[in-house]
Amino acid sequence: MDGNGRWAKQRLQPRFMGHRAGVRAVEGIVKHCVATGVEVLSLFAFSSENWRRPGKEVNLLMELFSHALDNQVKRLHKNNIRLNIIGDIGRFSDSLQQQIADATTLTAANDGLILNIAANYGGRWDITQSVRQIADKIKSGALQPEQIDETLIASHLVTAELPEPDLFIRTGGEQRISNFLMWQLAYTELYFTEKLWPEFNAQDLDAAIESFSSRERRFGRTSEQLTGQEDA
Repeated sequence: MDGNGRWAKQRLQPRFMGHRAGVRAVEGIVKHCVATGVEVLSLFAFSSENWRRPGKEVNLLMELFSHALDNQVKRLHKNNIRLNIIGDIGRFSDSLQQQIADATTLTAANDGLILNIAANYGGRWDITQSVRQIADKIKSGALQPEQIDETLIASHLVTAELPEPDLFIRTGGEQRISNFLMWQLAYTELYFTEKLWPEFNAQDLDAAIESFSSRERRFGRTSEQLTGQEDA
């Protein structure tokens, strides 16, 4: 969800106003995903690299995260949305960690849209923590090295219970994944837009999905294999 700061700068406002506008954009996109039957939505809210930003901005982002949890979790629960926070939350304050625990517990039994919020998340961190878990099991004798394969590594990622993403959308004009779901995005279709995140709306999401729907996903196979027309 890139472009909050630039959106604010264009309006001669402090960067934090852009982050607030970004939260409003999230509300609209979540509503549209529910209405159109999207099953899983993952939003990159705060990366492990974002700690490098000025301390004042980081503190304001933490306050905004806390405020959003307070104000939105009951609405999410009412609409049968299950909230997951994926990332290394141990660096957050005790009070924010408790808020996260309470919010995820409240919505845990919901079977509608799964909303993943990536907070203090990095794709390299995710792979690293998966490997560490596997190494601990090998050390204890519960696993043998020859048992390690892609399925085992994926089963220890924070998204282990979820399907791999079909579509990756990045706003703001940058054309990179910036350490987001690096393992999981191996065969995901990528979509980039110049729209800044606070301006990204339901129509923009529909355009991204339409682009996705027009693509041929071969997963290493040929077009003929997909259509059943390959020569014997």
